[in-house]
Amino acid sequence: MSGGSGAHSIRPARLDDAAEIGDLSDQLGYPASVDEISDRLIRLLADPDYFIAVADNADGPLLGWIGAEYRVLLELGAEIEIVGLVVRRETRRSGVGKALLAAAEDWARGHGLESIRVRSNVARPDSHPFYERMGYARIKTQHCYRKGLDRPNDAA
Repeated sequence: MSGGSGAHSIRPARLDDAAEIGDLSDQLGYPASVDEISDRLIRLLADPDYFIAVADNADGPLLGWIGAEYRVLLELGAEIEIVGLVVRRETRRSGVGKALLAAAEDWARGHGLESIRVRSNVARPDSHPFYERMGYARIKTQHCYRKGLDRPNDAA
């Protein structure tokens, strides 16, 4: 495969990718320390229901990463959702995102599923046409809520 920044290949993520995965995540607005990314990778790479692949560039830094999760929902049954996709800014529109999506789609097929889903934040309008070009259809719009939780009492 080739992209705008030289040849790239898609491979499973490794623990030693933590710093570069963190840099890429920061480009998308999700800053995390190398230790935080490492801790997450240790857990997720050992989980057979989680898929993380990277676009490796023999000539330099990682060009992107993708994460997908297999889960069973009471109301929908088994599904795989892409839970993260980041392509290095200067490498976008070079085929890296398409190759990462293809790897996640192959993983979904390996689970016997006939579809895969992804959510794309309305704050990322450039990503919406990309997913549509890749054959993804918008099926709903929703709001996402968060609530901070009080810490449990440390008293015994």
